Amino acid sequence: MFGDLFEEDYSGVSNDHYGKGKKLKTKGLEPPAPREFTNLSGIRNQGGTCYLNSLLQTLHFTPEFREALFSLGPEELGSLEDKDKPDAKVRIIPLQLQRLFAQLLLLDQEAASTADLTDSFGWTSDEEMRQHDVQELNRILFSALETSLVGTSGHDLINRLYHGTIVNQIVCKECKNVSEKQEDFLDLTVAVRNVSGLEDALWNMYVEEEVFDYDNLYHCGTCDRLVKAAKSAKLHKLPPFLTFSLLRFNFDFVKCERYKETSCYTFPLRINLKPFCEQSELDDLEYMYDLFSVIIHKGGCYGGHYHVYIKDVDHLGNWQFQVLMLCLPDPVLYEHQGGSCVSARLGGLETSTLDFFPGFPCHLFSEDFPDVLLLVQHVFKKEDKSNPDVNLEDLQNEEEIDDPLMILKAVLLQEESNLIPVDQLGQKLLKKIGMSWNKKYRKQYGPLRKFLQLHSQIFLLSSDESTVSLLKDCSLQAESDIRRSDQQLLKTLTSEPPELNDRPSCPHWFDINDSKVQPIKEKDIEQQFQGKESAYMLFYRKSQLQRPPEARANPRYRVPCHLLNEMDAANIELQIKRAECDSTNNNFELHLHLGPHYHFFNGALHPVVSQTESMWDLTFDKRKTLGDLRQSIFQLLEFWEGDMVLSVAKFVPAGLHVYQTLDGDHRTLCEIEIADGEDIFVWNGVEVGGIQIPAGSDCEPLLLNVLHPATSGEEEECQQLIDSPHVFPSNAEIGSVFTAFAIPDGVILVNNTESVGEESWTTIPKEDLKKTFREQGLRNGSSILIQDSNDGNSLLTKQGKWITSMNEIDWLQVKNLCQLDSEEEQVKISATLNTVVFDIRIKAIKELKLMKELAEDSCLRPIDRNGKLLCPVPDNYTLKEAELKMGSSLGLCLGKAPTSSQLFLFFAVGSDVQPGTEMEIIVEETISVRDCLKVMLEKSGLSGDAWHLRKMDWCYEAGEALCEEDAALKELMLSSGDTLLLIEGKLPPLGFLKVPIWWYQPRGSLHHWKSHQDQTNCTFSQGGVWRANSIQDASSDAHAEVSLRYLGDVDISEDATLGELKSQAMTLPSFSEFSIPSPAFLRAWTVESRRPGRLLRVHYQRLREYKLGQRTEICLEPLQKEENLGPQHVLLRTQMRLPGKRAHALPGDLVWDTARGWTAGSLRHQVADFYCLPVEKIEIAKYLPEKFEWLPVPSWNQQITKRKKKKKQDNLQGAPYHLKDGDTIGIKNLLVEDDDDFSAVRDDIGSEKQEEFALGKKRSPEALRVRSGDVPSGAATPARPRGPEASLSIHVGSFRY
Repeated sequence: MFGDLFEEDYSGVSNDHYGKGKKLKTKGLEPPAPREFTNLSGIRNQGGTCYLNSLLQTLHFTPEFREALFSLGPEELGSLEDKDKPDAKVRIIPLQLQRLFAQLLLLDQEAASTADLTDSFGWTSDEEMRQHDVQELNRILFSALETSLVGTSGHDLINRLYHGTIVNQIVCKECKNVSEKQEDFLDLTVAVRNVSGLEDALWNMYVEEEVFDYDNLYHCGTCDRLVKAAKSAKLHKLPPFLTFSLLRFNFDFVKCERYKETSCYTFPLRINLKPFCEQSELDDLEYMYDLFSVIIHKGGCYGGHYHVYIKDVDHLGNWQFQVLMLCLPDPVLYEHQGGSCVSARLGGLETSTLDFFPGFPCHLFSEDFPDVLLLVQHVFKKEDKSNPDVNLEDLQNEEEIDDPLMILKAVLLQEESNLIPVDQLGQKLLKKIGMSWNKKYRKQYGPLRKFLQLHSQIFLLSSDESTVSLLKDCSLQAESDIRRSDQQLLKTLTSEPPELNDRPSCPHWFDINDSKVQPIKEKDIEQQFQGKESAYMLFYRKSQLQRPPEARANPRYRVPCHLLNEMDAANIELQIKRAECDSTNNNFELHLHLGPHYHFFNGALHPVVSQTESMWDLTFDKRKTLGDLRQSIFQLLEFWEGDMVLSVAKFVPAGLHVYQTLDGDHRTLCEIEIADGEDIFVWNGVEVGGIQIPAGSDCEPLLLNVLHPATSGEEEECQQLIDSPHVFPSNAEIGSVFTAFAIPDGVILVNNTESVGEESWTTIPKEDLKKTFREQGLRNGSSILIQDSNDGNSLLTKQGKWITSMNEIDWLQVKNLCQLDSEEEQVKISATLNTVVFDIRIKAIKELKLMKELAEDSCLRPIDRNGKLLCPVPDNYTLKEAELKMGSSLGLCLGKAPTSSQLFLFFAVGSDVQPGTEMEIIVEETISVRDCLKVMLEKSGLSGDAWHLRKMDWCYEAGEALCEEDAALKELMLSSGDTLLLIEGKLPPLGFLKVPIWWYQPRGSLHHWKSHQDQTNCTFSQGGVWRANSIQDASSDAHAEVSLRYLGDVDISEDATLGELKSQAMTLPSFSEFSIPSPAFLRAWTVESRRPGRLLRVHYQRLREYKLGQRTEICLEPLQKEENLGPQHVLLRTQMRLPGKRAHALPGDLVWDTARGWTAGSLRHQVADFYCLPVEKIEIAKYLPEKFEWLPVPSWNQQITKRKKKKKQDNLQGAPYHLKDGDTIGIKNLLVEDDDDFSAVRDDIGSEKQEEFALGKKRSPEALRVRSGDVPSGAATPARPRGPEASLSIHVGSFRY
């Protein structure tokens, strides 16, 4: 029902994460987080599956459904390990549901994944990103389960739990004949519009009668004529679980649009269905149902987000709120200690300490903890002015009104029976004091009902907590009594009262929002009665359904043994991975530099011998303290004597410099903010080699290039500069340069190394010579020129160097593109980021000396680096708002810029867009896709209705089609600057694919399957022939030339198999040229970048399971014999190198069985067996066609990592090989040729042409854009349109039984 509009989270760890054994190095590979304090698991969203998650959680928290599913064993459902076997009868959907429920019950992770379950549904990645209606899913999922469980003991699972019947009656008013018809239901759809609530809707449906009279008479079969009659409906059979689907979405026939009904719609927590049933003679308990799940939809009728409120029937979760704290001043402690702090905690969560002293109020801060039970405090008074017969009129001062005990007792004393409903007590309190309990007292005393519970010595609550009364002979307590009650209250709270934990009547409700699970209160459900976030589905269970005691708080109850074992093993694996991850994340390496191995010269520390011997690497836990680190270093350095000081050091161009000395042995390395790979200098804190070491950032050494005049022996200056590096402390004065070079006086010039272009020199005034190098802005690599003050001629100028300064760019370049003559073709307009575009345009018209009329009919358009004109910039934008940079180029063009309600679009015909062929159009943003298509066809001079629009994606290719022809461009999130493509052909119906078919003949294969024509010389026909020729495209595979010939398009259902696709392709007229015995003699590949891409290997697998998508193209390769490739097989092209020649033999197909691993040794043995050669006498290499290079595959199976000195098994699936189907493997026979060269003459030619082409791309920016397909830098990023509405389906038929 909905398009791609949702608010989702995207944490992604699939179920296959367990047991992989991969080392966790990056955050993306970390194990899933453990459960939070609720001890319940959420479900990760796959992009648009919040509706699925909400329904699955409801089914999971329906224990009877869950346990009925668990009762079906492998002997009935099969095993997931056998699902890929052709003859296995595996009922995949129930098995995946069982596994998901077991994970939600037992697996210690924050959220489970539904990826395996949706795969069993036959959903593609597009389906997982598209949101649907949860009511529709509920019916389709039940239907799929019924189909999947046919022939098992659970065949009636859905009917047993959810099936009910309705009896419809029509009673003739004349003869009293009754006509009845029964109707089955799994859920009841109830109206929302013009109805106050669920009970009102049921009354209209099953109590009210519809009368047939006047113009609407009923034909009675008994009377055989039109008569007056009454029609009614009653619930005939009630299921154990009753589901109500609320009709929140309606259609406005006046506005012709859908809308969501957000009016108030109430529903009870317990409902009595007796008035709506046909048989009402049973006890009332037979008709009582309790609410246990509410699926909530947030948003509008075109999209939104689902989450669910669920009642935890089995008490599986922890409903406790996070903190409960009580702070009470104790007069006895005051007398002896002057103050006290008492704190309690619940749920194992520590509370913060709160110091309390006499005379100071205790304040609560609950803004950051809205779900925390607030602190309860009583401030004792020196005098007790209480009176058991106090009335509200007696409460005159503010101090007395602030005492809720006195107020509440006074309200209850005014009641005749001293009994009042709790809700009315709050209302009377509001009426008497003018403020509600929440506003006046909640922050200090907590909720009203909880306050009454805590003062049970005064107030008496009924068993259901609905009414409250005063205890008999109760009076307000004196100060001593209050102290005793408060001490007892403290004792009760610190012992974790059972009423908060274990009270059976306590409703345990949770808000499950995809991955997040939060406890809520029962009254929070009332917030979902109305608004944009409101109830959408209601789930009730019979009140008589009782759970066995052993199921309470027992997630392992009724879970099959094999799933228990699987979850236990997965939990152990998770613990191991979390421990490894914790160790990896908390261990870091420190580089220890030992002071005795360093000496100080030229302003920095340098190793005495070598860097390797002077630096030790230490792996350490950053959670340990500095004292632990110091102790570890003492143990490593047995020779160390005396004090040990640890300092942070860093390498600078001058050498190693000490910055900060570490102190505080009790502090952890995290608190000290030590980073991974930090350099630590170990020394005595004073000197190194007898030289005192300057430390700190202030004296950081700077390595500067000093240019000074060379002097002769007679100290006469030579007309020559010497450039010599020199180190100065950054806090030294610049004038110290004269002292360092023994120059009595002169002029110092500084060069800013960050200047762009020519060097820029600045003279330092004499008064600034006392400034430090840092104050002057000098950095490492800066240059200083020392020049005699009496020399009027610059030595730089004499040596051909320039002394200039470069101003900041503060202009824009505007070109005249109005096709009007002017004296200037382009002008520079000075501007700032806050300059308005209109002012720049008017200035450009004046300076270009163009007609003033252009001010009303012109616009400025940015020019990108490829010379393309981008979308016009609105006149009212500033340069900053238009994201224009200083120095950029703009074109002054004819025509006005689009208004705020218009869109400026580029469009082109076909998917192969050439530069400069795009056309432009300005349309209203409210125009429909159909009308926009007509305008574009008219402007292109095209006709016919067999066209559709596609949006150009980020890689400059045809992207998603605009399927909603009646949708406005604005609704599809199109924006100015987007490019649309006019593509010939109508879009296929939903559930069908339009697949272009190509004929693929690998180079060098036998010509048995060729037609009588020469394929290499065939002409370009209807799609023509694609040939990856190295002469035209330097990136092509010249070693294995690819020829693709277009055969035609095939319209086929996504539910068809790959074999059916091949059979249908063989019926194309162009296919008649080839003599193929059967589809089994064809190999299918996807076409990617005009080359064979992914191999489609399973003949009977359905196309939907390949997740091909609407734009997939298929090429068919002829075979000499039938093949049956399994998932573990890899198809490789092998070529033997010809001895004595720089060439290779024709390629052959090698099927490599990777069941024993993707190792180099396994591949070498397979190749050796294929060519009947000794394995030690061959060398193999993978061909890299894009580089015209060969990558040798080593002959050993293990590699040594440089850092950890550990062995790891190689894997040709990973870097740098990334081996896959269709790759070319070269083989060299060492018996006849023992050199290391795998290359051929073709590779040299291709490499040369690649270099020529790269050089041509540098010379021609236009060629760069054509070849690389880059999106222009100034073009706006295409916005993702709202997806087309599509029906939801679960493909049970694709499962094997």
